[in-house]
Amino acid sequence: MSTPPQRAGRRGRPGYDLESLLAVAVGLFNERGYDGTSMEDLARALGITKSAIYHHVPGKEELLRLAVNRGLDGLFAEAARIETVDGRAIDRLEHLVRASVLVLVEQLPFVTLLLRVRGNTEVERAALARRREFDQIVADLVSKAAADGDLRPDVDPATSARLLFGMVNSLVEWYRPDGDVGADALADALTAVAFDGLRPRRD
Repeated sequence: MSTPPQRAGRRGRPGYDLESLLAVAVGLFNERGYDGTSMEDLARALGITKSAIYHHVPGKEELLRLAVNRGLDGLFAEAARIETVDGRAIDRLEHLVRASVLVLVEQLPFVTLLLRVRGNTEVERAALARRREFDQIVADLVSKAAADGDLRPDVDPATSARLLFGMVNSLVEWYRPDGDVGADALADALTAVAFDGLRPRRD
């Protein structure tokens, strides 16, 4: 039986490139937990030596940093675009929620890992700090939309912000890219349900 080809690493070195190494690492972190995954586990899953892994990264924590930042960078890139969105604060909020769903689908393993970090390491604490920064962007938009009269007054804005991204984040528990619902349809459905409920009733 022939051995499947591996992606080449740097010239003259055996093993995988950094991108494929990261993909395998994230899969193992999500399956076993970061603390439950050793460098030996990674080497075994990749079919390469630990020294080949160290050619790319100094250790397991660097793989975690690269992984959680992949998801965070996507979210912050979308947050940076909202000022170019025409309309009121609620329109920018809806744009950001929809874009966040698309980031989650595109970077599903990375966002899944991001949502599971608990602050046990310096890398995890830094990731949590960036998550809080993003959450504040959402909260500020919700507060502005509420001040504009574009959110129903019987729901506290802070609660609305948590519910919105509670819905988005819950997708990592059940959404499968190979299922019947595509990313755009998923984003459309979530924003329709969320914003039809958040907007004030017009009699």
